[in-house]
Amino acid sequence: MKQSAVDPACTHQFSPLFLDYIDQKEGLKPFYSFFPTIENFGDAVRNRRFPKLNREVLVQELRQQYEGIGDRDVVEKQLEQLLEERTFTVTTGHQLNLMTGPLYFIFKIVSTINLAKRLNDSYPDFHFVPVYWMASEDHDFEEINHFVMDGTKYTWESEQTGPVGAFKMDKSIKDLIAQLRFLPDFFRQAYLESEDLAEAVRKYVHSLFGAEGLVVLDANRAPLKRLFAPVIEDDLLTQRANGLVKEQNDRLERMGYKTQIYPREINFFYMPEGMRDRIVRTDAGYEVVGTDTLRWSEAELLEELNIHPERFSPNVVMRPLYQEVILPNVAYLGGPAEVAYWFQLKGIFDHYQVDYPAVMPRNFGLVIPKAVSRKVQALGLDVTELFKTYDELRIAYTLSHAESDLLLTEEQEELGKLYEKIRHRLGGADPTLEAAVLAAETRGRKMLGQLAVKLRKAEEKKHQVAIRRIGEVKAALFPGGSPQERKENFLGFYLDRPEILSEFLATFDPLDFRVVVMDLDG
Repeated sequence: MKQSAVDPACTHQFSPLFLDYIDQKEGLKPFYSFFPTIENFGDAVRNRRFPKLNREVLVQELRQQYEGIGDRDVVEKQLEQLLEERTFTVTTGHQLNLMTGPLYFIFKIVSTINLAKRLNDSYPDFHFVPVYWMASEDHDFEEINHFVMDGTKYTWESEQTGPVGAFKMDKSIKDLIAQLRFLPDFFRQAYLESEDLAEAVRKYVHSLFGAEGLVVLDANRAPLKRLFAPVIEDDLLTQRANGLVKEQNDRLERMGYKTQIYPREINFFYMPEGMRDRIVRTDAGYEVVGTDTLRWSEAELLEELNIHPERFSPNVVMRPLYQEVILPNVAYLGGPAEVAYWFQLKGIFDHYQVDYPAVMPRNFGLVIPKAVSRKVQALGLDVTELFKTYDELRIAYTLSHAESDLLLTEEQEELGKLYEKIRHRLGGADPTLEAAVLAAETRGRKMLGQLAVKLRKAEEKKHQVAIRRIGEVKAALFPGGSPQERKENFLGFYLDRPEILSEFLATFDPLDFRVVVMDLDG
């Protein structure tokens, strides 16, 4: 595999806020704790304190979640280490997408594993455990019930509702698995031999990355939620987070940045079996949106929290805080949108006196299959040109391979000289004549421009094969106009090249935020 790297700004895929962060612009520094360099992690781990009780509860829960999973010796050693006060986690989170979903899920995990390795090498007096936080409480099933491979979309249809992690492995998913004859056995077994989706995802992620020491956590557990109960109670009673996030949003927007998330007065859902809906405050107390029966006085709701903390599910504003309360975490790795919205949350962390981790991008990648690579080479494209639009590439190719100047550059220069001569002859005698000359020149240049477009289109017909190849390259690397990593599933590469996961692990540098282009023909 041949690899190269492209500056994120050159890809036109990232927001100004994200680009300014990785450039370490001074104005953004109040919105985070420290920038993720290998040197900066030293002070972070030496100053990080995490309650012993929280460690014990965390490890007990993880051991229960891993019961019945084979080949977990490496993970067991990680859990033992997590009981030690000098052990910390580095974490990424993601939805429970079917068959891992888009390729960037794999990049997230690889980035997290590699960061733990780098930190273990750099700080041998400490230990670092990579963690995948399953978004088991998410209830948007349509976002996770499909995957795309080789341009075909495969979908799990189900009438189940509520948090997707609790979705049962029903007949519909089993029927879909039976149709997918190309599936590796570990995927098939994960779905067919599990009670619910969270268990299935843990199993297949463990099959892929358990030997690398990755720990998979489902935080939707009562003992873990109980550790977070004081924050839940405070948000129910004071709605302080709402104002804190709005203050951060206002500051970011005054700096010209767009904000990603918006708080609510209460930032928790109520989540009994089969549902997950917002809790709102009313004149009479509290209720769940869209229901007639789920209503409480303040005392009744606090009693419900005491008895059933697992029924209180944080939204996007509170989930990062929950993560840092129950994990001895020093870094969170996410996509560009995730990185951006963490900047909106610094005030919450400060208010609740919870350590704010290093917030860092996961690795970004573009995989060029062999067949596509050969077309790229035949077209003479370099890696930065791959991120240009189809029209930009088509026009640039035609202009560079034409036998004559299709832009009519010489004619444009001659036209300019002609009208300059006319203006000189007029000698400024009549200002209205000079305006007429300028208008005539503008019309003339427009006509030449129209002729140039016609010439270029005529020339394109001579390069139909090359232009078709440009379209094929763009369709393969940016399906539907989206980056490959956000559309295609990793199985499209893994089935032909099982070693590709090892190659990702060997290729990605978690502290290099450039886009890595991986040429499989190299």
